[in-house]
Parts: sequence; structure tokens; C-alpha cells
Amino acid sequence: MDAQLAAVPHVPALAPVKPRGRWLGTLLYGRNVDRTAKARARVGLAMLAFAAVYSVIAVRLVMFAVVPESHFVRRGASKDAIATARPDILDRNGAILATDVRSPSLFAEPRKIIDVDEAVELLTAVLPDLDSTEVRDRIGSRKGFAWLKREITPTQRREIYKLGLPGVGFLAENKRVYPNSAEVSHLIGHVNIDNQGIAGIEKWLDGRGLQALHMAGLATDRLQKPVELAVDLRVQHAMRDELIFAAEKFKVKAAAGLVVDVETGEIISMVSLPDYDPNSPKQANDPLRINRLTTGVFELGSTFKALTVAMALDSGKYTLNSIMDARGALRYGRFTIHDYHAQNRMLSLPEVFTYSSNVGTARMALGVGVEHHKWFLRKMGQLDRLRTELPESAEPIVPKRWGELNTVTIAFGHGLSVAPLQAVAAINALVNGGYLIPPTFMKRTKAEAMALAKVVVKPDTSEKMRYLMRLNAEKGTASKANVAGYYVGGKTGTSEKVVGGRYSKTKLLNTFTAIMPADKPRYQLMIMLDEPQGLPETHGYATAGWNAAPTAGKVIARIAPMLGVEPRFDLPPADQLILAKVRQ
Repeated sequence: MDAQLAAVPHVPALAPVKPRGRWLGTLLYGRNVDRTAKARARVGLAMLAFAAVYSVIAVRLVMFAVVPESHFVRRGASKDAIATARPDILDRNGAILATDVRSPSLFAEPRKIIDVDEAVELLTAVLPDLDSTEVRDRIGSRKGFAWLKREITPTQRREIYKLGLPGVGFLAENKRVYPNSAEVSHLIGHVNIDNQGIAGIEKWLDGRGLQALHMAGLATDRLQKPVELAVDLRVQHAMRDELIFAAEKFKVKAAAGLVVDVETGEIISMVSLPDYDPNSPKQANDPLRINRLTTGVFELGSTFKALTVAMALDSGKYTLNSIMDARGALRYGRFTIHDYHAQNRMLSLPEVFTYSSNVGTARMALGVGVEHHKWFLRKMGQLDRLRTELPESAEPIVPKRWGELNTVTIAFGHGLSVAPLQAVAAINALVNGGYLIPPTFMKRTKAEAMALAKVVVKPDTSEKMRYLMRLNAEKGTASKANVAGYYVGGKTGTSEKVVGGRYSKTKLLNTFTAIMPADKPRYQLMIMLDEPQGLPETHGYATAGWNAAPTAGKVIARIAPMLGVEPRFDLPPADQLILAKVRQ
């Protein structure tokens, strides 16, 4: 036995296999670590990783089974757009202007449809408005996904469900609803069938990144903060109501109105008639339903005289005591400038304003010069396109060659076409202390507005313009807008429209801009009536003082209490209240 054992070769005891490099060994095994324990830990970690992966797969399968119509399922199956969620749009008081509701839409998965002819026959029986040829083409295409009809009714959904057609299903989409119908249509805009904004604030929202969120699948129903606008739905209703009444009474082609906070630039109300129902956006294709306040540009007539007079006063070349020669027409080359209410005498600067003298205003513009005139209007934002949240805006029509004759006519509102909102922003600056503030449809504080404001006229000039506008309501062309208790000031504007290359004596565009209260303005209101007709009660006249001004008065009487403007009675006239401050 001993000999046999001696014949067996000696096998040394097994030693731990060490890596070639100390650093590699430490990395793989660590120091003083039990390899068996570490192996078990690694196996356990691998099992945990596999369990996590399979859990995710299981959850996804459950989601596919339980929520077959959800967006994330269908987005993977089709390139067709799906109407995703949009944030609610609210007025300044929290009233809903636009919101989403869930609406079923009908789709097909052509590859799963067994009998195309049967499916077409049954579907068109429930939905007679479907085009059978188009449906046949869609479900016979062998694509993975195809829309058949968007936004069907719950009853139609039930009837189709009872048919039991394989490969036909329903997808709950977000449908945009506007509970106030046409009330705020030009302001809010509308969306297309895929819930994408294509006009107004709705389009602005997409431009602010909402469309990118949709594409990323992050614009979910509950993750979006409502958008609060500056518009007051109560004021909007009153404005629209009075404009509809005025449009019928004066038989106008179109009408429009604005209410703006002079201290913040917030647009409290904007109405343009004819308007449309955003729940039926096809109406917006009618060219007569454009937003005349931002998309349209017009010669605003004597409303522009406020800018000319302010320019003259701010230049220092004219004062309230200045006298202009209005003893007759102003002849310039082959053109003759007349006054509508000719006084045929020398007029003081306040009289030029209250009598709305074309001759006197033209002489003031010539007195400051062509270059200064152009510089002032550009500074007031009248020669460049106005930018707001609304995508719909138009460039002003400015003379290519601007000479003295252009200055003469532009001084009293002919020869330069601007958007009405553009003119309103400039007049705000004339009465709010001299600050040109960009208008906005969003809520804004006074501090935020002042951070954006530019000083364009002297405070003293602004005070004088308040005096002149109040004086015009007391004894001038704006007297029919003088609502007791609200100390209204204003300026009328009547411009002849260009027809066939010539100014028409019978087709007028009337505007009236009012401020309240004139001694410390809080709001400006503009009324615009397109081609009003003379009535027996207006003695046949169709100028702004007979229709736009009284319409503004009715609007002011309704909205002033809503806006918190307290009535004050027995106030002294403008020369004692406002002019006294100027003298001091």
C-alpha cells in the first residue's frame, strides 16, 4: 500500500487563481471578498433587472388591453394627426372663453377588416353623410390606420359599436368648444379638426410652444395652466350688443369697437362685425368677416388730428393761445383743402380742434415741417406694423414719396392708412402722461406696462390733450358722447373712402375715440362704423358726430360701472378743472 501511494504523483493544494494584474483583480473581485457571496449578489442583481424589464412589458400590455383607444397607442400605429389637449382660455374674471371636451372619432385598421364591402355598407347606413367611395378607398388601402369620421355623436358611436365590425374602433379626442359662440371670435380665433390653432390667440398659443408639446406627447389634459386674457366678457357683450344695434340702425357695412386700459395697454374688449362662430370655423373664410381692428388698415380721418395737434404742442412752436388762419380754403398746387364746418375766420388752437378744421390742422403740420412730421408719427408707432399676440396684423400704407402735400393731407387723416388698434395705442400715449405702451391681450400690471413704455410726448402736452378732448365733448363734435357723470372726452373722425381711385362723397368711414374720465383717463374707447347712412333724426347727416359718437355714449353708459368708474356729477368745465392744472 505504501508503495502504491508512493507511485501516485504529488498534487499540490489548489490555490486561489489570481488575476495577472493586481488592479484588474481588485476591480473584478475586490479585496477580501467572498467570491461565492459576490456571485450570489450578481445573480440576484441580474434577476432584479430582468424582473424590472418584464414588469414594464407587463404594464404596457395591460395598458394596451385596458385603454385601447388612448393617444399613445394610436400615435404609434399611425401618422395621422390626433386632436390633443389645449389649455383653457379665460377672461380676466375667470369666465371660460375656450375649453376642451372629449369627443369620439371613428377610425379603421384596414388590415384587420375581413369584408370591405360589408363594412362600407354597414358604416354608410349609420353615417349617411360618409362618401362610400372614399370610405372604400380608405379601408381598402391595407394601411395600419385610417380615419373614417372625426367627431361623431354618442348615438352614432353606440350604433356602430353594435355592428361588431372587426378593425373598426373609436378614439376619444379633444374637441375645442367656445361656449360664448361669436362673442369673442376675432380675439380668440379658432382651431382646425386636429385641435391646432389657426387664428387669433389659439394660433398664438401654438406659436408659444404648445404645438411642440403636442408633437412630443406632453400636452396632456391636466398638465396645462389656463391662459388668462385681459378681455372682460361683460364689457365685450355690452360692446357687441351696442354695435349690432348701431349697425342695424345706421345700415352700415361693418362695425367695430375697442376698449383699452390707457395705463397698462390691456385690451378689455375688441369686437369686429360681422363676426363668426368659432365652433363653425368655415364662416371665417368669408372675406367680410375679417378683424378690421388689426387686419384692416384705414384712413381714419379727423381722429388723426389729435396726433397732429399733439405734435404741434410738443414741438414748442405752438401753444393753446396760437392762432391759425382759417379764413378760407387752403390751396396747395392744384389741390384745395376745405373745412367741413368752415368758420371762415382766424381760429385759436382749441377752436381748430373743436371745429375739426382741416385748414388749421394742415397749417400746424406745415409749421413743424415734413421731416419732423414723419419723425413724430414714426415715434408714435404709426409707420410700422403693430405687433401683438394676435398673428393677424397688417402693415400701414405709407406714401413712398412724402412731400409737403402728403404732410398736409395726413395731418387731417387722409393719405396714411393704419390699423385702428395702432391709432388707439398712440392716442393712449397722448392722454396717459406721454407713455407709448404696446397693447396686449394678456393681463398686465401697471408696473409691467411701465417697464415696456417709451416716453413720446411731454407730460404737459398730455395734460393739454386731455383738456382739448374734454372741451370737444362739452362744445365740439363729440358732444353726443358726453355721458353725465363720467367726464368723457373725445375726437370724431369722418373720412371719405377711396372708390375707383377717387374719394367718394357718399361712402364714409366714421371713427370716434373717447377717454374717460378726461381729467385722469383710465380707459379709451373707439367706435368705427363703415358706410353709415343718414337718417331723419340725424337730419340726413352721416358723419361721426351723428352716429359713432352717440354709439360710444351708449357703450360708456353700460360699461363704466362694470369697470369700476364711479360717476361724479357737478364737475366744473374743462377750462376750470383740467386747464387749471396746466396753468399751475
